[in-house]
Amino acid sequence: MKATFLPKFARYVGWPAQRQPGAGAPFMLCAIGRDPFGRLLDAAAAAEQIDGHGVMVRRLPDERGAGACHLAFVQGRQPADTGRLLLALRNLPVLTITDARAGPQRGMIHFTNLSGRVRFFINDAEAARRGLTISSRLLALAAGVTQRR
Repeated sequence: MKATFLPKFARYVGWPAQRQPGAGAPFMLCAIGRDPFGRLLDAAAAAEQIDGHGVMVRRLPDERGAGACHLAFVQGRQPADTGRLLLALRNLPVLTITDARAGPQRGMIHFTNLSGRVRFFINDAEAARRGLTISSRLLALAAGVTQRR
């Protein structure tokens, strides 16, 4: 279920003009660190088209090369690794996504299970700090939102 959400998030996020993909170029969805999704993520990304842009998946063992990513699912081998990776991405205009099953560290979007359902929280304040704009349509679906200041 989470793998299908990841590429769809690009539809509801605006990046600074210099970070928008060029004509015919895809949005880059990166799995940084551990990738719990495998082929499910590839299949979900291949099915997504956003304003004429596809979604391409890249897998990175660490933060090196993350500047090319638009979205990044971040999960270290240990919770401390996830925190270190998020810290390394803190100044990049990359939408970071994490999962509660991997530890307490939170990206801008953070998956969790509530009452047996996959839900997510959004830190809109952190997204704004990095120059990202999250659509009110996505914010309305979140289980909770940290508002912009």
